[in-house]
Amino acid sequence: MAKKSKKQQSGGTPATVALTAAGVAYTVHSYDHDPSHPSYGEEAAEAMGVSPDRVFKTLVADVDGTLTVAVVPVSGSLDLKALAAAVGGKRATMADPTLAERTTGYVRGGISPLGQRKRLPTVLDDSASAHPTICVSAGRRGLEVELAPGDLAELTAAVLAPVGRD
Repeated sequence: MAKKSKKQQSGGTPATVALTAAGVAYTVHSYDHDPSHPSYGEEAAEAMGVSPDRVFKTLVADVDGTLTVAVVPVSGSLDLKALAAAVGGKRATMADPTLAERTTGYVRGGISPLGQRKRLPTVLDDSASAHPTICVSAGRRGLEVELAPGDLAELTAAVLAPVGRD
């Protein structure tokens, strides 16, 4: 995977700018987003020809009043109880989409765990560590970044925990 140069990133998203600034190796994948597709994540996996267990979606939840990011495979769903436990909370619910967009600076379906307007506590499903690279949103619909899960965890200060379920 080639690291992108600053020149190539002049029109990048906050996520790709953050990756470049950190010196992390990554690959950008773009595809034509179909607004009628029922799942942003599954659409990304299909369009890129990547197994859905390697494509991760970014979800924003409210854990005891604190917005928290969960990064889980698109092939499954988020276990809210496990997310709450992973960050030492008692109860988690999905965050209000408008609040999630305003807080992260991204639109739904394009929320990236990287380069968010406000850094939020982040939990990466531990299944990510089974892959040399995973794909996450690059900050807009139809754009993904592929990177090592360890780099993602380090850049987001993520906790690795079993928060995804099939």
